[in-house]
Amino acid sequence: MGEGNEESGGGPAHGPWAWSAYRAYNELLREKIKKQFEAQEGPWMDQLAKLLVELVNARWEGGRKGERDEAEIAAKLDKLLSE
Repeated sequence: MGEGNEESGGGPAHGPWAWSAYRAYNELLREKIKKQFEAQEGPWMDQLAKLLVELVNARWEGGRKGERDEAEIAAKLDKLLSE
């Protein structure tokens, strides 16, 4: 026995520590990727989020005004998504 497996990251003495190191590495990489997306796509995603919130609110309002607003917002979404 004494041999570790891939899941534990090695032998019993360093397995949990190696697993923690891999996890920290992946978390750091995830944060770096998120920062890149924020820098490159953040303004576009802000517009998308705003329109999606407006769309949900228009659906909740209902009635003719809600339907008209929903159609206008959907057109704006289509335009934004085609950019």
